[in-house]
Amino acid sequence: MQNLTINQYLRAHIRTVPDWPTPGIQFRDITPLLQDAKVFRVLIDAFVHRYMDADRRPDVVAGLDARGFILGAVVAYELNIGFVPIRKKGKLPFTTVEETYELEYGSATVELHTDAVKKGDKVLLIDDLIATGGTMMAGKKLLERLGAHVMEGAAIVDLPELGGSEKLREAGLPLFTLVDFAGH
Repeated sequence: MQNLTINQYLRAHIRTVPDWPTPGIQFRDITPLLQDAKVFRVLIDAFVHRYMDADRRPDVVAGLDARGFILGAVVAYELNIGFVPIRKKGKLPFTTVEETYELEYGSATVELHTDAVKKGDKVLLIDDLIATGGTMMAGKKLLERLGAHVMEGAAIVDLPELGGSEKLREAGLPLFTLVDFAGH
């Protein structure tokens, strides 16, 4: 990592898979970040160090299904706070609230247990990347419906050309991302 910024170091370990899942898509694969112990630690530490200070410290971390679970659970553990999974519809066994959002072709629904957060909880909402912003927006709405305050949305990768980060910021959600692929 000598003489590289965290952004450059992480970017160097994100694999680009051309034409997946459809022709013309440049898929940003974060699994190499998870496979190497040193790279994974740098990634997690970048998030943990941001949220250690009292003015940015959440009460709980909420992770979006599925890669947000990997990041969110480890970040929550390192911060010594709880973790809340926001799952795809039909995966949670207890009473839930749900939010449906639009995809490029169709829609999807995510759910959250009704007792996952308490009114007034400061929540860090985390996922692997921000594309169109639909999943993170749905997670934000669910958490707010239960009375929580989503203090920030966080992701490894921002794909700003897809408009999601702009849409989320316009909805009042501050964002923190480590790598963006604007114009790439």
